[in-house]
Amino acid sequence: MVTVAENMVSTLSANGIERVYGLPGDSLNGFTDALRKDGTIDWVHVRHEEAAAFAAAAEAEVTGELTVCAGSCGPGNLHLINGLYDAQRSRVPVLAIAAHLPTPEIGSNYFQETHPQELFRECSVYVEYVAHPSQMPRLLEIAMRTAIEKRGVAVLVIPGDVALAEAQTDRNTVIARARPVVVPSETELDRAAELLDAGGKTTILAGAGVAGAHAELLAVADKLGAPIVHALRGKEHIEYDNPYDVGMTGLLGFSSGYRAMEDADTLLMIGTDFPYQQFYPEDATTIQIDLRGEQLGRRHPVDLGLVGDSRATLEALLPRLQGTADRKHLDAARRHYAKTREKLDDLAVPSRGKAAIHPQYLARLLDEQATDDAVFLPDVGSPVVWASRYLTMNGKRRLIGSFSHGTMANALPQAIGVQAAAPERQVIAMSGDGGLSMLFGELITLVQNKLPVKVVVFNNSSLNFVELEMKAAGFMTYATGLDNPDFGAVANALGIWGKRVESSRKLPQAVKEFLAVDGPAVLDVRTERQELSMPPAITAEQVKGFTLYAIRTVMSGRGDELLELAKTNLRQLF
Repeated sequence: MVTVAENMVSTLSANGIERVYGLPGDSLNGFTDALRKDGTIDWVHVRHEEAAAFAAAAEAEVTGELTVCAGSCGPGNLHLINGLYDAQRSRVPVLAIAAHLPTPEIGSNYFQETHPQELFRECSVYVEYVAHPSQMPRLLEIAMRTAIEKRGVAVLVIPGDVALAEAQTDRNTVIARARPVVVPSETELDRAAELLDAGGKTTILAGAGVAGAHAELLAVADKLGAPIVHALRGKEHIEYDNPYDVGMTGLLGFSSGYRAMEDADTLLMIGTDFPYQQFYPEDATTIQIDLRGEQLGRRHPVDLGLVGDSRATLEALLPRLQGTADRKHLDAARRHYAKTREKLDDLAVPSRGKAAIHPQYLARLLDEQATDDAVFLPDVGSPVVWASRYLTMNGKRRLIGSFSHGTMANALPQAIGVQAAAPERQVIAMSGDGGLSMLFGELITLVQNKLPVKVVVFNNSSLNFVELEMKAAGFMTYATGLDNPDFGAVANALGIWGKRVESSRKLPQAVKEFLAVDGPAVLDVRTERQELSMPPAITAEQVKGFTLYAIRTVMSGRGDELLELAKTNLRQLF
C-alpha cells in the first residue's frame, strides 16, 4: 500500500526538492517515515520550527526554487509562523506542511488543537485543509504551483490519519515555472520617455526587482545622466560595477543617497517597494515600474505607473529616450557620494587601547577577508546597518536578511538554509548578541547537520538598535541591557570552534583564523555599545528627541553614559 504521505514525498522528489527542514512529531510521523523510506530527500533537523521556516526561506532566496519545511500539529506548526511571515514578505516560494490533529478530534478542543488555516492565512498565498485522501496529490500540486507562480508561502494542513491513509493515485506531477515576459503598452512607454526626457535632474531609485537587469539599468542611467540610489534589498543587484551608484537611502542609508533623491525633479522607480515616505522628493515627477500593479503609487504618488518586468521594460524604454549630455546632477551626486564614502571609511578603524571595537571596523575586516562569492546574513538591528554600509557586492556575493519583515534572530537560521543548499560556499551570519541568544539552540543544528556556517557576534551587551531608537525619540534607555556569556566559550562547549576578541589589535588575525576554520565557527567580538549609526538626514523631531534624552539622562544621574556616548562618537563630527 502507498500512503498519502509516501505519494507526497515522491511528488516532492520528482519536483527537485532535496531537503525538508523541521522537527518531528506524532502527527507528522507518516510524512517523516515516508522521507526515511524514500531516501532521496534529506531531513534537516532543527531545534525550533521557526528556524526551519527561516532556513527554507533563505534556501529559496539563494536558489530561486521551491523549498519545504514541516511542523507537527498545534504548537509544532505554530512555531513556523514567524519564519513563514518573513518568507511571504520576501516573496520567496516556500511550501509548509502543517500536520493536524486526528480527523475525528478536530473541533473538540482536543490536546494541542489550533486552527491552522486561520493562523496561516495572512502569511501565505495559499492555505488549504486536506480532509480526505481523494484530495491528494491534487492539493499538493496546486499548493506548489501557487507558491512558485505567486512567489510566496503555500501551506498544506493535513491530519496525521489522512497522511497515513492509502493514496488513491500514484501520480507525480512535475510543476514547471512559467516565465512570461511582461512589458507596458507602446503608449505607456512613449509617455514614460516623454516625462523622463523633460526632466532636468533625474534620479533612479531601484530595488531587488532589478535582479537580472544590471546592464539595462546602467544603460538607462547613462542615457538620462541619472545617479542610481538603491534600497537595501537592491544592494546586491545594483552596487557592483556601477559608476552611477550613489549609495543607499532610508533609515540605514547614506546622506549621498538621500541628497540625490531630494535634489531630483524627476524620479524613476524600478523594482522597489521602498516603504519610507519621508525619504521621497516632495515635488518630483515620478515614474514607477513594477511587475505587481498593486504596488504602483503605494508608497508615493506617481505621475505614471508601468506594469512590467524590469529588464524587458528598460529594454523597451531605452531606444525611446532622447537622453541628455548634461551631467551636472550626476556629477554632483557622485562627488557627494565620494565624500560620504570617505567619511564612512574613516569610521571603520581600530579603536585605541583597550576600548571596545568599533563595529564598522569588524564589518570592514569581514568584507576584506571573505571570499568573492560569500553569502552574508545580518541580523535585524545594528548588524544590518554595518552590512549595508561596509560590505562590498561584486555580482557574486549575496546579502540576505529579514529586510521586509524585520524580525530578530534571522541570521543564524537563514544561514542554515543557505549552507545546506550550498555546502561549499562561505556563509557568514552577522549575528547580534540579542538575535543569536533568541535562537541559540540552532548552533547545535550546525553541529548535528555538519554545516560549516561562520557566526560572528556583534556583542555590545544590548539591544543596540532599540537603544538608538529610544535616544532619537527622547527616551532614556531602559530594559535593553543584555548579560551575555562568552559566546566563544559556549561554542567550544557545543563542539564548535569559538573565540572571543576584545581588542582591535587582535581582531584582523582572529577574523582570518575564524574564516579559515574547516567547520562551523563562532567569533564573539566585543563591540562598542555607544556607537551611533546616524541616519542620512536628521529631522527636527530627532534633534528634539536626542536633546530630551540627554537632559533626562543627566537628571537621572546617568551622565557618565552621555559622556561615553560623546567620547565614542566624537570622530563622527569632524
